[in-house]
Amino acid sequence: MNSYPSKLLESAVNELSRLPGIGRKSALRLALHLLKERIEDVEFLGQSIIKLRKEIQYCTVCHTISDNDICQICSDPRRDKTTVCIVQDIRDVLAIENTRQYRGVYHILGGIISPIEGISPSDLTLENLIEKAESGIFNEIIMALPSTIEGDTTAYYIYKKIKSLQIKISNIARGISLGDELEYADELTLGRSILNRTLYQGD
Repeated sequence: MNSYPSKLLESAVNELSRLPGIGRKSALRLALHLLKERIEDVEFLGQSIIKLRKEIQYCTVCHTISDNDICQICSDPRRDKTTVCIVQDIRDVLAIENTRQYRGVYHILGGIISPIEGISPSDLTLENLIEKAESGIFNEIIMALPSTIEGDTTAYYIYKKIKSLQIKISNIARGISLGDELEYADELTLGRSILNRTLYQGD
């Protein structure tokens, strides 16, 4: 059990160590760093985090994080609204956007199907995706999900739901290694994987 010279410091370390990837040693370093900063800078950091949590919205179209009801990508008239890229979460959107190789729109599932973790199709935004597909607004749906059993299961679930529709269903090329997450792929590899996408083989 760590012993701290201050209950305030201990409390700060306890809260910071709750963040993913932050152990108690890292949390202590962060807390001590904040003590050296100007009070104005620390207050700005605190207010930014509070404002983020209180005011952040989710795009009513694609479900990404946004400052408004409709995100910048969905509201951009230069984007191809007939091509949609299905991704797990916002980190994948950021990774793909950094490649500058994709000009369509996105649909964020908010996760992938994983019975082990108790995540079922009803926990994701799949129903909304299928509704949009059935409305006829898409010419192509790109599966850009992790190359894992869970990612493949989710892609197959989507395919079974929409395969009867007149929509091209494609998969990003396997330049991404098996088991890899999109956010960790380098931009060149990810960009080529999108450009060299292939037809999805579900059956």
